[in-house]
Amino acid sequence: MSLFSLVRRFRFPGSLCLIGWSLLFTAAAARAEFTAPSWEGSWVMIPEQSSTVDVFDTVSLDFKSVSPDRVHLIVHWGAQRSVDEPLDLRLGGAVNSVPVTHKFFGGNVFMGVRRDVGATREIVAHWKGAPFAELLLQDKLPIHAQQGRRVLDGSASLSLNTDGTVLTWLVQRPTRPADDPLVYRFKRAGYRDAYSMKMTDNWDIDGDLPTQAALITLQGVVNRHGPLLYFVYGPEWDYRFTGQIKEFYQQKKQFSFKQLTSLRQALTTFKDQVHSYVVWDKAVRTSLIVSFTVAGLEDAIVVSEELIPLMQELGLKPVADFRGQFTGQSDVQIYQWAYDQYWKRCSKDYICWMGGDGGRRMRPGVADFGMYHRCFFTDLSTDANNPKWAEEYQLADKLLSEMNRMAMCFGWHSYGKDKERDHVKLASSHVVRVDGLHTLPNTSFNTQVPLTPGYTFRNRHNVQPNATVTPQKKVYLAAVQTDSLGIGAWTRPGRGTIPYAWQVTMNWLWMSPSVLEMFYDQATPNDLFIGGLSGPGYMYAKAIPRDALPAAIAKSREQMKTLDLNIHEFMDYSEGASVEGNPDLPQSLIDIYLKEMPEAIGFINGYAPAYTFMRKEGRALVSYDYYLAEGKAEREVVADLLELAAINRDRPYFLLMHVRQWSDISRVKSVLDQLGPAFEVVPLDVFLKMAAAAPTFETYTRPE
Repeated sequence: MSLFSLVRRFRFPGSLCLIGWSLLFTAAAARAEFTAPSWEGSWVMIPEQSSTVDVFDTVSLDFKSVSPDRVHLIVHWGAQRSVDEPLDLRLGGAVNSVPVTHKFFGGNVFMGVRRDVGATREIVAHWKGAPFAELLLQDKLPIHAQQGRRVLDGSASLSLNTDGTVLTWLVQRPTRPADDPLVYRFKRAGYRDAYSMKMTDNWDIDGDLPTQAALITLQGVVNRHGPLLYFVYGPEWDYRFTGQIKEFYQQKKQFSFKQLTSLRQALTTFKDQVHSYVVWDKAVRTSLIVSFTVAGLEDAIVVSEELIPLMQELGLKPVADFRGQFTGQSDVQIYQWAYDQYWKRCSKDYICWMGGDGGRRMRPGVADFGMYHRCFFTDLSTDANNPKWAEEYQLADKLLSEMNRMAMCFGWHSYGKDKERDHVKLASSHVVRVDGLHTLPNTSFNTQVPLTPGYTFRNRHNVQPNATVTPQKKVYLAAVQTDSLGIGAWTRPGRGTIPYAWQVTMNWLWMSPSVLEMFYDQATPNDLFIGGLSGPGYMYAKAIPRDALPAAIAKSREQMKTLDLNIHEFMDYSEGASVEGNPDLPQSLIDIYLKEMPEAIGFINGYAPAYTFMRKEGRALVSYDYYLAEGKAEREVVADLLELAAINRDRPYFLLMHVRQWSDISRVKSVLDQLGPAFEVVPLDVFLKMAAAAPTFETYTRPE
């Protein structure tokens, strides 16, 4: 609910004054705990949460002293162009006579109203309840308008939020519509002040990568001191919502951002927090990945040779120089050297696979978070079957075997060395959770922005857990977007126009809690969140040792409860992908999930089509019957879906469709609108309830 909506739900007796102080709706008991120092000091306006201040653009408050019987403050209107209003107010019912020395009409100078200069304004102030709980004011302000002089009466209220960091100002006058008050919100000066910078989409070694890698590692260093540096990535970045998250932080989390425009400016801004650098060799790409390890351990930034003069100019000291050191060496030789040098100092709860793009390109968006947790960085192959990578696989297996159980693997596998399924299978076999991608941005910042106090995740459920939903003789279709809420699909056109399921990356509960809060706040009634994949993060259930499976599921169950999720998704390519492998699940494994997740109303399986279908104990597991590929023409997709419905003749037929992030919801809706009245698009929870009530699918699970 917005601040304005909250304000409109409450009314004060009588009228409120020109400088009316806002009512922040917190419990009186909590307010009473505040003391004078909680009020004293400077408060700056949060523009995104405030009404417009004509001409002056902003207003700030400076409480000089606050006591049970007196409040002394200065209201500063404007910054460059400004007017100050000192108010030294005796409390307890005394009438404070304040000379009117300026004609300006507060935040509304574009209205044809002026104060009566030379007249006297009368203000009566007192604490409501205990001292420092809530400050009430009554005001008589002499003004001039077109039709002459009059006295404007009003009253107001001022209070703090529960942790004393935010103050809200409500202005409501008897002459102003009661449901359109002026609202200004303030934060303590210096509270949640941060910096932002825009990244380009050039990530080539011979392009902008050297500068941007330096900036990301600067982020990893300075964000150890709090959420201070945030990047807005380019339009081609996988996660499209970095700009939207920044706006959310401004609008709901009281962040103020100053824009940085160059590496020099960024280093100068944070000169007191960064003192050293690591030099990587542009001729040996892997040296940059090793440099990330060193940077995390030494609180350093990574630079290529041409940036050394800037480092020297700014007084930074080198802690490692890899120029020429790895020339002619293979990746496994380089990583073995790094293992020998640094592994003992690195975290065993977090490791970072800096894979993804290969060749002369790298997009190390997750490097700041890897540094934050002092990770060992690598992009070793996890392909156990390719002799070319045998030595790399052996070292990768050794690294993961030495991690703690339920450790996290950030980043992503190397597209040039192995496949996603190799990477996740090996990690799962060591009970290590995968959380991609290599392009995951700003996580050292996001992890330090907590949920709004008292915030509770509320999913958009469409059916009660114990309900039975009886289907008709139709084709029922449910659409699901996986890949961390579709990576960037959340912001694409059409969301909210049809029922849609979104797979939540549940580890973001601690990695990026306020980012999840944003998604939940933005969800429409048609947006349903589900949990996955296979565990508390991306894992393959068949690859997890059976003795470790209950603990992994218990963590998933805990996360699902917090996130208000009751559908769990499997994806398991540990025995190969859909076409050449076996993505299906054995009944014995499914039974463990049924037992350990009693609140789950149903399960889904696959990525491309899979073939596990099962109903047991009133719950259904349904696999994807269709994968909506990026490049396929809509008419072909329509034909495919119609043919599936013709092949599966019994009704109801339950058609589960996986949508990749390249297809926005508008495209999906366009396809579904062409299917005709025999098809009905339904929410996934309704879909699974109907599948459990009338299972026309043939039961199939993977042979044991």
